[in-house]
Amino acid sequence: MSPESPVNSEEKSEFSVVPRLRNFLVATVAIALSVALFLGLRTDTTSASLTQLDEHSTPLEVALTNDKPSFVEFYANWCTVCQKMAPDIAQLEQEYANKVNFVMLNVDNTKWLPEMLKYRVDGIPHFVYLSKNGEPITQAIGDQPRTVLASNLEALVVGSPLPYARASGKISQFSAPVAPTNTQDDPRSHGSQVVN
Repeated sequence: MSPESPVNSEEKSEFSVVPRLRNFLVATVAIALSVALFLGLRTDTTSASLTQLDEHSTPLEVALTNDKPSFVEFYANWCTVCQKMAPDIAQLEQEYANKVNFVMLNVDNTKWLPEMLKYRVDGIPHFVYLSKNGEPITQAIGDQPRTVLASNLEALVVGSPLPYARASGKISQFSAPVAPTNTQDDPRSHGSQVVN
């Protein structure tokens, strides 16, 4: 029997089908995983961020005068607890948007120094619940479960005592500067750096 007999050619064709089938399965699985990864990343980017919350928040000046109670959050973009709570705050904002002002104040902006000092912000997130007249009702600090925040907001809307007043959880430490930083040079100090 010669090496080119029909029996050997059938064995060669069977062996060439197996690698092709394996390569086809690997390619199919790779495509399926790529699609799953792409869709997973797309849905992950829809979660709320602190920047988005800040962009959609009610300005403090409006919140103090529009005859609605307010939920004020002092936060910072670097605060991991604030980042963790952002999706819950976004959901609550959607639920209570017509009934409560949601105000976001970034502690890294010295514009809010008077408010930081007024409410004694020494850790973030720091929450202040204001009546519809703009008067502080209570404050809470740190990581708060969504259910606690929702219960407090519900009580705030109807004007009853907040069930979780003065709640506290895990915080990111923060120290407010004593005075606003001045980014402009004092014209009277011109030339004071000259050394004789």
